[in-house]
Formats: sequence, C-alpha cells, structure tokens
Amino acid sequence: MNKVVIYTQPDCPPCEIVKLFLKDQGISYVEKNIKEDKKAKRELIHELQSFSTPTTIVNDTVIKGFQLEEIQSALQN
Repeated sequence: MNKVVIYTQPDCPPCEIVKLFLKDQGISYVEKNIKEDKKAKRELIHELQSFSTPTTIVNDTVIKGFQLEEIQSALQN
C-alpha cells in the first residue's frame, strides 16, 4: 500500500486535479493545506525544499508541481 501526502492550498486547480486523479484510482491520501497549517508550510519549504503546490509524496518520492505521469509512475513502484 502506498503512503501518499499532498501539500495543497486553496484556489489551486492543479491541486484539485491531483486529488481527483487519486480518488479516481481509489488511492487514499493525506492532504496538508499550507494556508491553514503553518507546520505543513514549514515542512514544504524547509524539509522538502519545495515552493509550489501541489507537492506530492508517494512513499519516499517527492514530486514537486503538477506531474501526473511522475505520480502515476511512483504509485506503480
């Protein structure tokens, strides 16, 4: 089973597309909204070295930005 975490923010169309993609695939995920959760924002910037949403983590693979093909590939590994 894959562990999936998505860093999102409101009014982010690519974030919504990634969430819909995962739902359509029947994959559960944890969403971390960086506008509502200051700790999640710090994690995104300082630990993951990412400055964009969506940033998706599949197991140990960090995928920065809107990269459906990379997410799909990571889910298959």
